Amino acid sequence: MRYTILGITGLIAAVEAQEIFHTTKGHSARSQCTQATSSPSYYFQPFSYTLNETVRYATSMPSPTTTKTYAPAYTDAVKHFTSLSTTTWGNWLPGQTVISATDTDDPFGQAAWSSMWQAADLQNYTTTGMYSTTVSPTPIPTSELVLPPSDYFGPNDCYNFPDDFVFGVAGSAAQIEGAIALEGRSPSLLEKLVADSRPKDYVTNENYYLYKQDIQRLAAMGVEYYSFTIPWSRILPFVHPGTPVNQQAIDHYDDLINTILDAGMQPVVTMLHFDSPLMFVASDNITKHPDIGYNNAGYQNETFVDAFVNYGKVLLTHFADRVPIWVTFNEPLLYAFNFQGVDNVVHAHSQVYKFYHNELKAKGKLGIKFNDNFGVPKDPKNSSHVDAANRFNEMQLGFFGNPIFRGEQYPKSILDTMPGAKRLNDSELEYMNGTSDFFGIDPYTATVVSPADEGIQACSKNTAESNSLFPYCVKQETENIYGWNIGYRSESYVYITPTYFREYLLYLWNTFRHPVFVSEFGFPVYGEADKDLPDQLFDSPRSVYYLSFMSEILKSIYEDGVHVMGALAWSFVDNWEFGDYSAQFGIQVVNRTTQQRHYKKSFFDLVDFVKTRQDRKD
Repeated sequence: MRYTILGITGLIAAVEAQEIFHTTKGHSARSQCTQATSSPSYYFQPFSYTLNETVRYATSMPSPTTTKTYAPAYTDAVKHFTSLSTTTWGNWLPGQTVISATDTDDPFGQAAWSSMWQAADLQNYTTTGMYSTTVSPTPIPTSELVLPPSDYFGPNDCYNFPDDFVFGVAGSAAQIEGAIALEGRSPSLLEKLVADSRPKDYVTNENYYLYKQDIQRLAAMGVEYYSFTIPWSRILPFVHPGTPVNQQAIDHYDDLINTILDAGMQPVVTMLHFDSPLMFVASDNITKHPDIGYNNAGYQNETFVDAFVNYGKVLLTHFADRVPIWVTFNEPLLYAFNFQGVDNVVHAHSQVYKFYHNELKAKGKLGIKFNDNFGVPKDPKNSSHVDAANRFNEMQLGFFGNPIFRGEQYPKSILDTMPGAKRLNDSELEYMNGTSDFFGIDPYTATVVSPADEGIQACSKNTAESNSLFPYCVKQETENIYGWNIGYRSESYVYITPTYFREYLLYLWNTFRHPVFVSEFGFPVYGEADKDLPDQLFDSPRSVYYLSFMSEILKSIYEDGVHVMGALAWSFVDNWEFGDYSAQFGIQVVNRTTQQRHYKKSFFDLVDFVKTRQDRKD
């Protein structure tokens, strides 16, 4: 999941996109109807309470008959990589100390591993949750798969999704797994980033032990793709090349992938989703935030590139044969907020891409995904507002997108504004060009943009300390020029903005010239966590969000010529939103005491929308 950048200062992101801000033609809100040609007639008929009563069930995923492969199996793939040593470390629990381990001379032994947790100095880590071993799944009762009553108004369109459209749901390890210090995982940034007064990631949804049941629940609903993340610090507790691989972690995610495939679904894997290993960042250099701290996460560390590339190779060597879609970085803008950090991300991503396609000769897709609340000009007829929107979008996306997708230099706005910025040389640009198979974007909402009061140029000459709008130098709002909110608001920063979403897809496709992958989108209904369970489950505002966005995807494909590769709903279950459980983005409710899950209405509505537009013929 991602967080808004509204009001965040010192966020060093960059981008160069097209010079011209795109707009789409207006669409009337009035639906077409047929005018009655005669006066109504009135008559009597037998009455029945079941006149409008229908029952439909979710269509579960069928069991697979074959398993497609996308790369060499581990025994062959490892030939393209250095030999890997593996080991296990067990668990770290409160009260355990380094003294209990006897292998103090081993730099990668139990004592060294335990010392990392000792140094992390966790607050209020008193439990490991309800489970300590993988839970076997149970069948989903048919009674849970009955579709809810539909909303009176709904989408009315004539389009079907392309045969290769990727539809699924998403989650991230730090937000659902729990088991943070168990089975060899070492500390990540997220254990220290959130203020001690806020909920931590220690337990969350216990998905690390409940993944089989979670997968079964998704397959029962007919979900086709499941996007998840693998924690770097669980695979390589000591992070760097040459250090041992955690065999328990390899076995766990191997089984997770096989469980997804056995359920008739397909896996999408992200390598890094905010949970950078803590050793990249000194504990006394972590800036905490009441909700989530925006920190460099070690991306600018001089060892980061080699370490991440090694980690990527470990994952691809073990799992690329069965995973059709890979993502290297999730929303790196939020953590790589200085020039060196973004520069490292661009170099690391490109090297992993080359290994995947050039060395493994893999046939799946590998890309990167970004956050950006699409900047729209407050006054589209004012050229300075249009320029501000273009700057806002290019500084967030072009910093990464220019070299990776277009083989072009970092945007001028970055080179002229960001401290320490430097140009890429010709050989670097040639190497990076085209090193992504899709443009991943998490387009939760839109942002209304206008220039800083003193003007963009004057603002950009200041520093982050002297001007709160630096480095973007634009004002970010949620109201249009007429004073209306841009859409229905949520529990957090998200507003329902389907028309802007379609405009955004057009912008991305024509700017970066790669298939657009909507890798996250979702809506936390306002005040949902305070409602009784039946009212949480009947989440019509979330249904409106999903169905309107999916409708705009179809229009974008058929009316605007945009190649939209797919869409993944965030999130498949209410989870830990970086120190918060009240912003519920999930399409399932979680009982925090029992860990029981309940399907929400929006889950049924979203899947039904897609299914009825896959097999139907015009």
